Amino acid sequence: MRAHAAEDIVVTKQGTVRGTVVDGLRVTLGIPYAAPPFGAGRFRAPMPARSWDGVRDRTRFGPVAPQSAELPGAPVWRADLEDVLTLNIWSTADTSQPRPVLFWIHGGAYTFGSSAQPDYDGTALACAGLTVVTCNYRLGFEGFGHVPGFPDNRGLLDQIAALEWVRDNISAFGGDPENVTVAGQSAGGGSIACLMSSARADGLFHRAVTHSVPDAFFPPALAARLAREVAEAAGVAPTADGLLSATPQALVEASDRVVARYAGDPDSGFLHYDTVLYGPVLDGELLSRDPVEAPTAEGAHRPVDLLVCHTTEEYWLMRQVGSMPPVTTDDGLDRFAADYGLPPDLVAAYRALMPGAPVLDVYLALAGDAVFTLPTVRLAEAHARAGGRTFLSRFDRRRIRSDGSPVRAWHAADVPFALGTLDATGVDFLTGGPADADDRALSRRMVDAWAAFAATGDPGWAPLADAAAPVVHVWDVPDDRTEGASAAHALWHDVRMAPPSLP
Repeated sequence: MRAHAAEDIVVTKQGTVRGTVVDGLRVTLGIPYAAPPFGAGRFRAPMPARSWDGVRDRTRFGPVAPQSAELPGAPVWRADLEDVLTLNIWSTADTSQPRPVLFWIHGGAYTFGSSAQPDYDGTALACAGLTVVTCNYRLGFEGFGHVPGFPDNRGLLDQIAALEWVRDNISAFGGDPENVTVAGQSAGGGSIACLMSSARADGLFHRAVTHSVPDAFFPPALAARLAREVAEAAGVAPTADGLLSATPQALVEASDRVVARYAGDPDSGFLHYDTVLYGPVLDGELLSRDPVEAPTAEGAHRPVDLLVCHTTEEYWLMRQVGSMPPVTTDDGLDRFAADYGLPPDLVAAYRALMPGAPVLDVYLALAGDAVFTLPTVRLAEAHARAGGRTFLSRFDRRRIRSDGSPVRAWHAADVPFALGTLDATGVDFLTGGPADADDRALSRRMVDAWAAFAATGDPGWAPLADAAAPVVHVWDVPDDRTEGASAAHALWHDVRMAPPSLP
């Protein structure tokens, strides 16, 4: 039986908040770290949160950013709730010594998601010795759409503002502002790659955990073209005044229409396969270079310890949720490679690597490596070359159900294991069913590794010393193992993907 919840009163620089303490765990939810980004603040860099008098009740998650997704266990976006730039904190009641901070950035293709998703709960990591922070940030057009005269990467600027809030306030919650680790998966991992390469975030964190970093960094010309298409779909001019005249809901709906058009048009280039309209823009200001290919630890930026991970079957999830068209013929596979700028001999090498496999399986392996595995590994290699301490890992927990169907090690399957949220609402879909004893043991190992890395910079295995012969920690059941590079790793050695473009 859980103990009765007690009040937890904490004074921040903006005002006093009331959270809860239950069984020694302190939880404070929905704290504003910046002002609502609407009205006069729309499409602008985040403004400081307003101060308040009295005590604010902070026992519920804040509203989510504008989006069309409805996520299990998380709030649904409402246009009348504008205070979307909030964060949440889990820690323990013992504040005798400052605790390492883990700052989680959620994924969702830079278009959907929420820190309130049950699989992002910070309880397990807090019980492992960390102060855990999660945040919402602007998504979709509001966060990353190109608006002439306004900053492009508003979602990233939100994340930086949240980290600045942590620097200024986290000690009041028992956290150590001098020992902050940022962690994220998919769009969250890509965000961290951007923060690592941006001078604006220098000194705000000291270590980084990136899982499944996507290849989704947009040249300015592409971002501007997509903004024009969304404006046209919304019935407004692609100018600042025109876009400001469209409501957030109108731009969400217009974005969904543009996505549907690309998904249904096989002649529309790379967006036919991966219909993500938004992502960090290489604007020359916040981001002056590709965060994956750039040596992120050199120059004016202070090196950070880096822990990376990808799953072995990333793209199988996209097939399962229907977010990509099936490629089932050899001609279709060749066309995909051409649209992505991949050399024909790479396709032939994957066919040889997977003899007898259906074309769809070859496509899923090739696409998953192109979109997620390659950027993740190249980020690690670039960081290590520049002198940063880097640790590689791979998630390979797979099994066969009683009916003979496979449980895949697909995109995002690693998240509930690493966050210790195997029993959260909606997680069964990602993990393939209820957790067994081996799954729970694997989750404890991953939680402990993240906690150790956040505390000391050492997750428990050797750092990357030789990119040609890397040491990779493989997360698996019943036991982990150490391996070298994957069989496909060498096939990408001389492949340099061109910046994304459209016909």
